[in-house]
Amino acid sequence: MRSIFKRNKKKSSSKDRQEDSQGQSKQPINASLSANLDVIKQKTGNSSDIVFRTLKMGRHSEIKAAVVYVKGMVDSQAIHDFLIESMMNNRDLHEKLIREKTMAVITEEVVAFGGIKPVSGLDELLSSLMSGETAILVDGISEALIASTRAGDKRSIQEPTTQLAIRGSKESFIESSETNIAMVRRIINNPNLWVESMKLGKVTKTDVSIMYVNGIAKDEIIKEVRQRLKKINLDGILESGYIEQLIEDQTMTTFPTLYHTERPDVVAGNLLEGRVAIFVNGTPFVLLAPAVFIQFFQSVDDYYARFDIATAIRFLRIFTFFISILGPAVYIAATTFHQEMIPTGLLIIVAAQRESVPFPAFVEAVIMEIIFEILREAGVRMPKAIGSTISIVGALVIGQAAVQAGIVSPAMVIIVSITAIANFATPSVAIAISARLIRFLFMVSAATFGFYGIILALIVLTVHLCSLRSFGIPYMSPLAPFIPTNAGDTIVRKPWWMFKERPRLMAAGNNVRSGENQQPQPPEDREIKMNAGKGERNES
Repeated sequence: MRSIFKRNKKKSSSKDRQEDSQGQSKQPINASLSANLDVIKQKTGNSSDIVFRTLKMGRHSEIKAAVVYVKGMVDSQAIHDFLIESMMNNRDLHEKLIREKTMAVITEEVVAFGGIKPVSGLDELLSSLMSGETAILVDGISEALIASTRAGDKRSIQEPTTQLAIRGSKESFIESSETNIAMVRRIINNPNLWVESMKLGKVTKTDVSIMYVNGIAKDEIIKEVRQRLKKINLDGILESGYIEQLIEDQTMTTFPTLYHTERPDVVAGNLLEGRVAIFVNGTPFVLLAPAVFIQFFQSVDDYYARFDIATAIRFLRIFTFFISILGPAVYIAATTFHQEMIPTGLLIIVAAQRESVPFPAFVEAVIMEIIFEILREAGVRMPKAIGSTISIVGALVIGQAAVQAGIVSPAMVIIVSITAIANFATPSVAIAISARLIRFLFMVSAATFGFYGIILALIVLTVHLCSLRSFGIPYMSPLAPFIPTNAGDTIVRKPWWMFKERPRLMAAGNNVRSGENQQPQPPEDREIKMNAGKGERNES
C-alpha cells in the first residue's frame, strides 16, 4: 500500500508541474522593467551568453529600457546601429510614450529596423529570444517588441557531397532553412511559391517549413502533409530524418517513402511536378513528398542531357539495381541446385576452385557480404584522409588472404565485388541501403529453393512494392497503376518537347507543362550561310 501511495503522489506532483508550466507559459509581460528582467534571468538560468543592455531614453533620460539578445545568434552591429543608438538619441519621446503607453510609439518613431512585432506574453518573448531575435522592453509598458536580428556564423554554400552531377548547379543546401528557402526562390521566381512555417519539438522548438507551388500541388496532399506535421509531439527535432520516420505511410518496409535531397534544382523540379518540400532548420537535406519508386533511380543529369543518353543510363541503373540484389543469390542457386545451367567449361573451373572450400556457397556468400559491409562501414566512419585507404587495402588484403586460406573461392570474391560496385551505381543512398538488406533475403531464398526461391521472392517483393503508398499516392505509379501519359519519365525519358502534362496523381488542375509545337524543326532554307557572308564581305 505504501508503494501505491508513493506512485500516486508522484503522478499528482507531475500533474501539478504540468499545470504550473501551463500557467507559466500564459504569464503576461509585467509593466515593471526590473521584474521582467528578473524573470528572464530566472527562466534562462542566468546564462552567461544572454546579453542585457539597459539604457535610458527621453530628453532627460527618464525612460528606462532594455535590449535583450543571445550572443552568437544575432547581428550585433545591426543591434547597436539601428536599435540602441536610435533609442538613446531620440530626445522627444517622453511625453508621447507616457501619454499612449504603447510600444507602437517606439516602432514608428524610434527604431530604425525592419521586422518589428509586439508581444504580450513571456513565453512568446522567450521563444523568440532563443531563436535569435532581439527583445526590447520599456519600463511602465506591459508589452515588448521583437526585432528580427538573426545572424551568426554558418557554413557557406558548397558543392553537393552525395548527389553529384556533371552538369547543372554546383550549389547545395546548408544548415539554415532560411538560406535554403531563398535558394529555391531564386530558381522559381513566382508569387505562387508558398511557404508555411511552424515550430516542432517541445524542447528544441525547431523551425520547420513546407513549400509548394499553389495551383500545381494538390490541396489534399498539402493538407495531409500539414496534418501529419502538426501531429508530431516530440521533445526534439534534430534532423529531417526524425520527421521522415514520423510522417511516412508505412513503417514495416525497408524502402523509403519520402525522398531527401541536398540540391536546390532537384527541389525546384519536384515542386513543379506537384510535390511538397519540407525544410528543417539545422540540416542540409530537404524532404519531398510524395515519393515514388522510380524517382530514386533518376538523377539531375537525366534532365540536362539528351533523352537518348538519359534513357540508356536509366536502363543501366535499373540493371545494376537488380545485380545488387540478385548477384550472390543467383550464384548460390546455380552452384547449389542448378549446375546443369552453367556451361561445362565454367562449371569445371568453379568446381576446382570450390574443392578446397569447407563451407557451402550460402555460408561463403554470407561471410564475404558481412566482411564487405564491415569494411564499408569502417570506411565511412574513418577520417577522410585514411577512410578510402582502409576500405581498398582492407578489401584487397582480406580478400586475397581468405582465398589463399581456402575460406572462400575466387569466384565468390568476384561476385561480391561486382555486387558492391553495382550497389554504388544507384543514385539514391536510401534505395541502395534497402537493396543491401534485401540481398540477404534473396540469398536465403536461393539457398532454400534455388531459382524457384528467387522467383518467389521477386513476386513477394513486387506485391509489397505495389502495396506501398506515399501520402496516398501508389508507390509504383505511373507503372502500377499504369498511366500512359506519365510513363515517359520512368525507365524511358522522353524528349522535353514531349512533356505535355505533369504527373496526374500529384498535380492539381494545372496539368499542362508545355505549349504546342515545341518539337525543334530544321529551317526550310538549308543553304550554307557562310557563302553568302563571304560574297557580301567580298563585295564590300
